[in-house]
Amino acid sequence: VQLQASGGGLVQTGDSLRLSCAASGPAFDYYAIGWFRQAPGKEREGVGCIDVSDGTSYQLESVKGRFTISRDNINKEAYLQMDSLKPEDTAVYYCAATPSTLTISQAPNLIRLINDFGSWGPGTQVTVSS
Repeated sequence: VQLQASGGGLVQTGDSLRLSCAASGPAFDYYAIGWFRQAPGKEREGVGCIDVSDGTSYQLESVKGRFTISRDNINKEAYLQMDSLKPEDTAVYYCAATPSTLTISQAPNLIRLINDFGSWGPGTQVTVSS
């Protein structure tokens, strides 16, 4: 699968953005999708992921309650809805995918699987001004 993240931009504190991850290739509904971000001077970190049964998990305490991951298998897209954005959310955001029918309840570290074995697309820059 090939992926392309989009939807980033320059916003102000408190604003919302929805990032999209468009996929090409067959069997998108059999892929687990992860969202990651990398801030300047920092290592890449996992934001969260969604499994084939629409189960979601969020790795960062700082985004819980503000970020929501979803997917549309018909249009082969995944989304990262980001609300109440903060300057510390500034980063390049990436999506990645790996074929896996494991659910998050079966594999709590599913995002690690995506990180290590997934296909990646170019990121999209999100900048939150204070």
